[in-house]
Amino acid sequence: MMNKINIIQGGIARDSRGQIRFVNDFDMTLVKRFYIIKNSDMELIRGWRAHRIEQRWFYVLSGEFSLDVVKIDHWEQPDPHLPIQNYKLHAAEMKVLHLPAGYGTAFRALAPDSELLVYADYPVVHAPLDDHTWPVDYFINLGQSR
Repeated sequence: MMNKINIIQGGIARDSRGQIRFVNDFDMTLVKRFYIIKNSDMELIRGWRAHRIEQRWFYVLSGEFSLDVVKIDHWEQPDPHLPIQNYKLHAAEMKVLHLPAGYGTAFRALAPDSELLVYADYPVVHAPLDDHTWPVDYFINLGQSR
């Protein structure tokens, strides 16, 4: 299992019939489930949510998302000044962002009707056992990453 954030690049094939978007290097062996997120508007920031055990893979189906990521240092009370990395994911780029266990996320849609596909490596019955949340303004460096 990889312990660093990784971008898996995909591509697109076009011909007279249309197009096929793909991410052939995304090994889905560990995936147990997926879900699709569509925020109600572009102002809503979903976060902070972290997983100590589960890892996630993010793929934008339509539109664009800004994804803020923080490596959690102490699960009971993380340092609010932890560095935050920001990733902009756009459907046209065909990228999968792999986020290993131990990270928290906060994200928002940057275009109307954006949809984010999320893969997880544990079944949904495990989710309540590994769900750690903090208020959206908990990590101080959030505004610096945008």
